[in-house]
Amino acid sequence: MYKLKLRKLYCTGKIRINDKFMSKPTPLKRFGQNYLVDKNIIHKIVAEFNPGENDVVIEIGPGTGALTSELGSKVKKLYAVEIDKRVVESLALSFPSVHVINYDFIKLDLNKYSDEKPLRIIGNIPYNITSPILFKLIENRTLVKDAMMMVQFEVAKRITAEECSDDYGILGVVLNFFADTKLCFKISPNVFYPRPNVDSAIIHLNFEKELPANLDFKLFIQVVKASFGNRRKKLKNSLRNSIFKDTEIDQSEFDTSRRAEELTINEFVDLTRIIQRLMSNKERE
Repeated sequence: MYKLKLRKLYCTGKIRINDKFMSKPTPLKRFGQNYLVDKNIIHKIVAEFNPGENDVVIEIGPGTGALTSELGSKVKKLYAVEIDKRVVESLALSFPSVHVINYDFIKLDLNKYSDEKPLRIIGNIPYNITSPILFKLIENRTLVKDAMMMVQFEVAKRITAEECSDDYGILGVVLNFFADTKLCFKISPNVFYPRPNVDSAIIHLNFEKELPANLDFKLFIQVVKASFGNRRKKLKNSLRNSIFKDTEIDQSEFDTSRRAEELTINEFVDLTRIIQRLMSNKERE
């Protein structure tokens, strides 16, 4: 049935495939697999990524090797991290120069692969684990130069949203604090098998960004999450309903009568510094 569907799509000109791909296993829903099968889109993604020969690249979820085949010919060191055991042997045989790792990327220790050079990450990631992957990259930002990933278009809009918009929220604030973000281009569902019910987009995150000194980054994330905890309420109410309920912020020092979606990233930094100082003073008492 899988091959017949692909043949039908091929005959109508909607996708381009080869006989080698026809032998690949059916995408699994539990892994959130949607195989990318359009060569034009593959070329466009790799061109945007612009890998250098000496880059150390990790590909998340290579699947049947659509991106792997392009990347493997451009870089000397490519790690393909794939959780699906069914395709690991085929990937290793098809791309002998690629280091295929049968593992869950979220659990992967990136220190083992940095090779004294910052990593470059790329992948058509499972949409159901987008946030955990993004936060893993943030946690490992000192090891990662940049990351280019395919995500749901709605998620891409949230990542690149500006304050006071409906899409502005935790993910956008946190990612734009730690990285320079770019929504590269939108992708139609028609270039995948099976066809997803949503549009996709390519985002590019650059982690080579200077961050504020003497700021507790973990606390910053906690403050952002707490601030958006009750999105439609004023900031002071959201903080009272969070882990910062015992932290009294002077209204004259920071205006907490606004809602979280009205704050810029720099204002979230200011708020974090105030809470950081108050917590430090309380510990000394």
